[in-house]
Amino acid sequence: MPAELPTMLAVDLGASSGRVIAGRLERGRLRTEELSRFANGPVAVPTPTGERLHWDVLSLWAGITAGFRAAGATGAAGAAGPVASIGIDSWAVDHGLLDPDGALLGNPVHYRDARTAGWPERLTAALPAPEHYATTGTQVQPFNTVYQLAAAAGDAQLAAAERLLMIPDLLGAWLTGRHVTELTNASTTGLLDVRSGTWSPRVLDAVRAATGRDVARLLAPVVPPATVVGGLLPHVEAELGLPGTRLVAVGSHDTASAVAAVPMAGDAAYVSSGTWSLVGLELDEPVLTEDSRAANFTNELGVDGTVRYLRNVAGLWLLQESMRTWADRGDPRDVADLVAAAADVPALRTVVDVDDPVFAPPGDMPARIADAARRTGQPVPEDPAAVTRCILDSLALAYRRAIRTASTLTGRSVEVVHVVGGGCRNALLCRLTADATGLPVVAGPVEGTAMGNLLTQALALGQIDGGLTAVREVVRASVDLVRYDPTGPDLAWQRAEDRLRP
Repeated sequence: MPAELPTMLAVDLGASSGRVIAGRLERGRLRTEELSRFANGPVAVPTPTGERLHWDVLSLWAGITAGFRAAGATGAAGAAGPVASIGIDSWAVDHGLLDPDGALLGNPVHYRDARTAGWPERLTAALPAPEHYATTGTQVQPFNTVYQLAAAAGDAQLAAAERLLMIPDLLGAWLTGRHVTELTNASTTGLLDVRSGTWSPRVLDAVRAATGRDVARLLAPVVPPATVVGGLLPHVEAELGLPGTRLVAVGSHDTASAVAAVPMAGDAAYVSSGTWSLVGLELDEPVLTEDSRAANFTNELGVDGTVRYLRNVAGLWLLQESMRTWADRGDPRDVADLVAAAADVPALRTVVDVDDPVFAPPGDMPARIADAARRTGQPVPEDPAAVTRCILDSLALAYRRAIRTASTLTGRSVEVVHVVGGGCRNALLCRLTADATGLPVVAGPVEGTAMGNLLTQALALGQIDGGLTAVREVVRASVDLVRYDPTGPDLAWQRAEDRLRP
């Protein structure tokens, strides 16, 4: 491996914020520097019949290009020369629609918008659920792209659209003028044949039968991660001060980049912990059995030919929304103080099913948790510390269920759980996860998504040889990992799980 790697830029967009991070290799370690950080979140826009949630993609573009200009003007991460490449990752399923001139037809709709309600059930008339799963391997989530397109069938924007691009590919198109769909994000849409890695004619025919819209014509060619898409448009290159910079298709679904940076080997499970928690195993082949479909596990494609076999768990969204609610009431809370106070609350006093649809939309999360506690005959959390403890206990319980189910469905044993992303800084959640699963937890890296993004660029540039194995060697050399061993009996967790059974 070369001692140094050219400077690369990772655009990492999450549900609440975005960043531009520069990185380069120095003696086998990845050195990073944050160049810009900007807010992100849903914007509610009134319509004649109610409101619709959107992403403010133009604000994201402004934050991204501010980071690019900083890199072009001053260098980054100790760079002496120009920036070699850019990679973009974001959340999955959402997309922009372009007109025949390549102009964006409107701000992309947010996945938490209610327009897709009922569409998973309606689409089964044209494509039975078992057949859909056997083709795409995708778990049923009402916000999947396939259901978003079905729900938008009567919209003027979709009728006028010439191209559909996932969020990272949309931003990449503004940089390069090239239209592609990166594989890991395509595999979340419910439109991709998971075996062939190409758009499924059977699913596209079913969407047309159910809605009368031919969406196949909108879809761009699929490219795998670590593909060099191309150089920047000349005027973009000049305006941003990035001569010779190329766009690389990374694991553009942020979880794909995060899992690429999980320093695991052997029989391991992972939790990519943030607004969402993605809990699962890394496999060589998808699992498309009826039992897997019934358990609502998804097969998402990963970096270097891997399959991310996982379940979406609600994640720290419940705590983020609770904190927003308290702040709106004039009682802002610091997350570190909340977690410290929660550590003193009795364990497993109250638990909730974090995957209950009632917790999915924005709103008064503490009130919803209180209602759930009453429905299940448990003590109602009375203060922010108790609400926080309930959320963290419940998340650990959800991780326990997901990991044990994945192990059963795949026949794979699990000996260690790796936690990456922002949630790995939450020592209480990591300790609870170890206790709930009865397995050691290895926490880190915090910046797993950005590291996976940058190191996939390194693969594309030929600066790392050996695929994911080499990527993970760099991760292990670059970060300090923290281990949490399980303590206490399993019986308390089993009893808590029993409380949530129907």
